[in-house]
Amino acid sequence: MTTLLESLRQHTTVVADTGDFEAMKAFRPTDATTNPSLILKAVQQEQYRYLLEKTVKAAPQASITELCDRLLVAFGSAILDIVPGRVSTEVDARLSFDSQASIERARTIIELYEAAGISRERVLIKLAATWEGIQAARQLESEGIHCNLTLLFSLTQAVACAHANVTLISPFVGRIYDWYKKSAGSSWDEAANAGVNDPGVKSVRKIFNYYKTYGIKTEIMGASFRNIGQIQALSGCDLLTISPALLAELQEKTGEVPLQLDPEYAKDVAPEWRANNEINFRTRLNDNAMATEKLAEGIRLFTADALTLDQLITQVKTQQA
Repeated sequence: MTTLLESLRQHTTVVADTGDFEAMKAFRPTDATTNPSLILKAVQQEQYRYLLEKTVKAAPQASITELCDRLLVAFGSAILDIVPGRVSTEVDARLSFDSQASIERARTIIELYEAAGISRERVLIKLAATWEGIQAARQLESEGIHCNLTLLFSLTQAVACAHANVTLISPFVGRIYDWYKKSAGSSWDEAANAGVNDPGVKSVRKIFNYYKTYGIKTEIMGASFRNIGQIQALSGCDLLTISPALLAELQEKTGEVPLQLDPEYAKDVAPEWRANNEINFRTRLNDNAMATEKLAEGIRLFTADALTLDQLITQVKTQQA
């Protein structure tokens, strides 16, 4: 019998959303994504502590900022020994509203990868889908540095990313679902908002339909899932990045995952073409309470984890001094 995971792979590229090497070996994803929260979680585990200690020991005079980038690249390099495709490495969320600083950090990360013998073609630089992050990605893409725009909650952000010619976007499903569920309170009907009716799923489908209708080459990678129903409802999306727990659930269950997203059907239901400029972006994003709130919240959460990671690096540096 075919597992749900095997069936899903027939329609979609499966990506592991984790910093856990063992999980990657078990589920054989094509690509892998990381973020400050996942790296923080990993280095707090005894089995990955060595990477933190090794990174600090190799560059004792480096600043905390440089050591953080070196640690991200150490994880990314180890991941690329496991997966055949690409790894996403995130620029510090504290730079989400600073285009030039984001560009400079991204260049540094790519230089570290290339110094380790890894081609930039195997690395996606993750940036928050703020206006500033998207403009940073525009410049980086022109330099041959490929980008993954994350914390994306709306078609408005997706359209701006398309105009910037970014390589890939990561629209979040679960966090959109969370927002609508919380807003509805006691009136929330789980059954009525499941599968293709899930608000997070509907958001990604809208982006997919828009991109495929207008021939936009930017890849769409659904992210941030709460259950396998959301994943199955997006079968046919270019890529889906999935946590180890949900990968395990998909692998344990047998059955077929039918194709849900079809480029040909997309042309029949796509939204109208949208012009893109800064005023339009900020106005439309501001009009979307969910996207505005979740983007800000996501940046705050990633920033908090980045600060905690800085503290861990500082502790190890002090111990080794």
